[in-house]
Amino acid sequence: MKYGQLRDYFAGVGVKRLSAVDAEPLRSNQHEVGTTRDMRERFLGDAGTERFGVSYVWMGLEQDGFSVPGEATHYDARVRIPDRSEWRLYYPANPVTDAMREGDTLFLAMDRSRRLYFIVAPQGSTSERQLSWLFGISPSGRTFVAPALTDRELDYAARFILGELGIEPEDRDPDTLDRIIEPYGRSFPTTAEFSSLARDTLPGVRAKDDPDAALIAWIEHEEALFRRLERRIVAERIEQGFVAEYGTDVNAFIGFSLSVQNRRKARMGQSLENHVEAVFRSLGVRYARGAVTENNQRPDFLFPSIEAYRVAPATGAPCLAMLGVKSTCKDRWRQVLTEASKIPDKHLLTLEPGISEQQTGQMISSRLQLVVPQAIQDTYTAVQRAWLLTLGDFIRDIGHR
Repeated sequence: MKYGQLRDYFAGVGVKRLSAVDAEPLRSNQHEVGTTRDMRERFLGDAGTERFGVSYVWMGLEQDGFSVPGEATHYDARVRIPDRSEWRLYYPANPVTDAMREGDTLFLAMDRSRRLYFIVAPQGSTSERQLSWLFGISPSGRTFVAPALTDRELDYAARFILGELGIEPEDRDPDTLDRIIEPYGRSFPTTAEFSSLARDTLPGVRAKDDPDAALIAWIEHEEALFRRLERRIVAERIEQGFVAEYGTDVNAFIGFSLSVQNRRKARMGQSLENHVEAVFRSLGVRYARGAVTENNQRPDFLFPSIEAYRVAPATGAPCLAMLGVKSTCKDRWRQVLTEASKIPDKHLLTLEPGISEQQTGQMISSRLQLVVPQAIQDTYTAVQRAWLLTLGDFIRDIGHR
């Protein structure tokens, strides 16, 4: 499914490392950053003082982020001095600007409605890597760098990162999606049923041809179907309102909002496991899903079987392997290390793009091998790509055991 290009959503972007004056109020009389001529010519403009609506976004070291709405003012601090323009973006204090520090990376992007995204990510973090890949730029110092936007296609990795910013690209074929989900009305099927539906309605996609491409295609299709059905159900609930005898029922609204977010998170992990299992079945791979090992641990997949694992000595056996499956890693990848203790070298499949070199270095030292579908590996550095396995690589590896 096609979702267009990055330039369909953004008019421009600049990136810089924050100086102490930019980030720390005690070092500056005002909260502001200077803009460059390239930024003004490409997207900010310089016709006069302009106030923008802004989404302030803090990404965090492990994408443990948050966002707040606000405003910012772009103005010429030397407007009364001929030939001495000095353009600045003034921002009021808010939780995001309170969290940022000298050395953090600021991405200042403008969407097509002229709303600004003031995005801050710690230097060297996964979030910084992801945003640099998405926008095709990296910070080079304390001054904004603002090249023309790339022709980045909104593939799975790009949409993943946009989702972290709270942006969901529009479905490009809503009529087809509506026809597929019509039998479900206003209720969700089980995750297993939804995953099967996604595969059945993509008959041209075969894991035998390309397991990595099939996995991404199935995940993308199921995600599109789910969001389409979710939109129907959520819209109907919002139209009903959140009103009680005593007035507006805030608790009901909060509870409903949390249920929507929790359903999304839980469904995505289960969906990925379902499609990975479908790949294994299609290729005749022997495995056990969710089998119980030591201390009641349940690794996502054991190879070749739970029986082979149980009869193996405590030191393990060459035929054994395990694969954890997590749509995003964050700090949760360490959970895999405690599973299947007879297997010292563990594998983890993830769909998360651009994990930082610091984090993958920690995985390597913990004897954890990352498995990333081929289409997402471009978001990693060249050094990381030399170490990563594709899903196809992993299947071939366990087939040789």
